[in-house]
Amino acid sequence: MRKQMALGANMLCLWVFTITIQAYSSVVEASQTPLPSWADGRTKTVIIEFVQKVTDPNSPYFVPEDMRVATFDNDGTLWPEYPIYTQLLFAQDRVKAMAPKHPEWKTQQPFKALLEGDHQGVAASGMKGLMEIVMATHSGMTADAFAKEAGEWLRTTKHPKFQMPYSEAVYTPQLELLAYLRANGFRTFIVSGGGIAFMRPVSQESYGIPPYQVVGSSVVTKYEQRDGEYQLVRQPKVGFINDKEGKPVGIYEHIGLRPILAFGNSDSDMQMIQYTTDGDGLRLGLYLHHTDADREYAYDRKSHVGTLDKVLDIAEEHDWLIVDMKRDWLKVVE
Repeated sequence: MRKQMALGANMLCLWVFTITIQAYSSVVEASQTPLPSWADGRTKTVIIEFVQKVTDPNSPYFVPEDMRVATFDNDGTLWPEYPIYTQLLFAQDRVKAMAPKHPEWKTQQPFKALLEGDHQGVAASGMKGLMEIVMATHSGMTADAFAKEAGEWLRTTKHPKFQMPYSEAVYTPQLELLAYLRANGFRTFIVSGGGIAFMRPVSQESYGIPPYQVVGSSVVTKYEQRDGEYQLVRQPKVGFINDKEGKPVGIYEHIGLRPILAFGNSDSDMQMIQYTTDGDGLRLGLYLHHTDADREYAYDRKSHVGTLDKVLDIAEEHDWLIVDMKRDWLKVVE
């Protein structure tokens, strides 16, 4: 009888231990589930299955680790761009401070629109207009001085909607995706129309992307002597516009490999995603559709920034994945 009772007690202990281990394993597994801020559904499934296929050595779609390159646009893809690009707000502060010495800006575009707070007018000038503003307000500065000023502004100026520094107002689901890709042997790059020198000071702390993996628009920079020291000095001349057709060129010149995954949010990213998905093997092109007016902003075809129009009409025939912010993201910024 005692043996039976002892056996029963042992069985009970074993059962409790087994249940405990199973429960613990479930918790660990849940905590390790990829992309926790992404809603379960087709979008999340497509992303995870793509990563699994290209990283499985037994898969016909396997891609060697040194060829796993993923490129992300920045404005509107990794951090907010609405109602006006972050870099324009940075330049706006400088324009206002310098305006008394430049009366011509009262009638000269895009400075006139910027001084009047006409965001649509500024946006209409495109990346070329942005670079003109940056050149006028920051030319003659050394590269180090510009990086310091841009970094301090991004770390101390708060986003009006999220009430946190711009360097921290980044999309949580995208941070998870970047980390998930890197954990699976991908190298992640920013490929943006924004200024390369503006993004680099915070790219590591904001996204885990080192400065040398940032591709963007640039001004001409010269190496010259100042006060007995040699410095890199920013010139009042556009060097390269890394936007639209420029993005594949920027990828070719800076990265040297065709990406197998590319993520954008507007028609301006279409050429980058075409370049990515037209390659051989399994590839994935994604666009973020801003559909959440409550948690962020809702805009697409008629927007003065981040216009997503033509892509919406042709995405299905090209097998591009439209990520619906309201439906596919459980959170936006935290």
